[in-house]
Amino acid sequence: MQTQKILILGNGGREYALGLSLAQDSRVEELYFAPGNGATWLLGKNITYNDNHELVRLCKQLGITLVVVGPEEPLTNGVSDVLRDNDIKVFGPSAKAAQLEGSKAFMKDFATRHHIPTARYIKSSDFEEIKAFIATLTPPIVLKADGLCAGKGVIIAKDCNEALENTQKMLSGELFGDAGKILVVEEYLDGFELSVFALSDGKSCLVLNPAQDHKRLLDNDEGPNTGGMGAYTPTPMCDDTLFEEIKREIMQRAIDGMARDGMPFCGVLFGGIMVVRREGRLVPYLLEFNVRFGDPECEVLLPSLETPLLDLLCVDDLESLEVRFKPTYNVGVVLASQNYPYGKSTPKPIFIRDFENTLGHIAFAGVELDTRYQSLDSKSHTPITLSDIQNGALLASGGRVLVCVGVGQSLELARKNAYKIAESICFEGMQYRRDIAMRGIRFLDSQGL
Repeated sequence: MQTQKILILGNGGREYALGLSLAQDSRVEELYFAPGNGATWLLGKNITYNDNHELVRLCKQLGITLVVVGPEEPLTNGVSDVLRDNDIKVFGPSAKAAQLEGSKAFMKDFATRHHIPTARYIKSSDFEEIKAFIATLTPPIVLKADGLCAGKGVIIAKDCNEALENTQKMLSGELFGDAGKILVVEEYLDGFELSVFALSDGKSCLVLNPAQDHKRLLDNDEGPNTGGMGAYTPTPMCDDTLFEEIKREIMQRAIDGMARDGMPFCGVLFGGIMVVRREGRLVPYLLEFNVRFGDPECEVLLPSLETPLLDLLCVDDLESLEVRFKPTYNVGVVLASQNYPYGKSTPKPIFIRDFENTLGHIAFAGVELDTRYQSLDSKSHTPITLSDIQNGALLASGGRVLVCVGVGQSLELARKNAYKIAESICFEGMQYRRDIAMRGIRFLDSQGL
């Protein structure tokens, strides 16, 4: 493979994790981020663009050989189509294929049409129709905004009255704006969640190790839903039998279905899976599809790869590639700002002590560079050093600020390393969960492992 000049679109922890993996590959000649964050300067160069046409011009000017799209919004807006039309290689699905995430109603109809197991549902913008369907459900009741809401457009109502109240707020636009004016209302599935990622070339799929995300803000899965407060991989709660069923009945069926529908899926497909016990066995159901790497799952999945990430992003025929994983566990703990997820927080400097003899690293997300450290000549050199980062050069400016990724030969050791890193970091208002990966550890204990 020839050397690559790579551009990563996005500015979060997922994009930092992608950059961190690619920066370690000697075949990557140059690495760019658009727009990147305050810490991606350590890995490459940050650039900006205003629209897809300017992006094409920049790619040609810089000699970009591969664009990796991180967030969902550029994909649903057709960035991959524009790049491919201009002979620029891109990792990410077309706008048509991105409807799997862009519209929850589209996804549910697609899953039903292609016999992918999913919860019973209705899609509607009519209050009376939704009210009648809610009356047939046993609480709790799941309400989803049809459009994109940055991973936050889901409400789990504890009873019918709460469901109807939130239905009115969503249909009026009070909750989630235009994205919530069409609703998907689902029956609640009681079980445990898995995050499963499949790389696809439009025909076959290569499924990565399953991960488990922690959506709620507080310990013991309490508090509001968030974009994710931590994750770990692999999870012992998914044995080989269950994993093969997810691959066969959900992920491959989706890839086959997209091809039959004339919109082949090329990129990474993320399946949010609920595993429910039915008649004495574990049965997987599809909760949602995303059309990109999840966050914070990406931050723990990529360090687990033995196969170079670049090989996965550039291959045109997945059947010719075998993915290999390191024999370790990875645990990621999200450090969030004071007001997350309710609102913005005032940017605060981040201070980091050395965490020597701890296997792991930090994936930076919602951070910006203090103006004191910004270089006027940022195109020619990196404006910050590791020492600067440790001593307040970065400000905690986003909701989820960073992810502490711990690595270990056991899940418990990986978890301890992640929390050692978390304890070495300080910024005003910092909050994080103390129970990431404990469900997996309790499961191992219950099995005597």
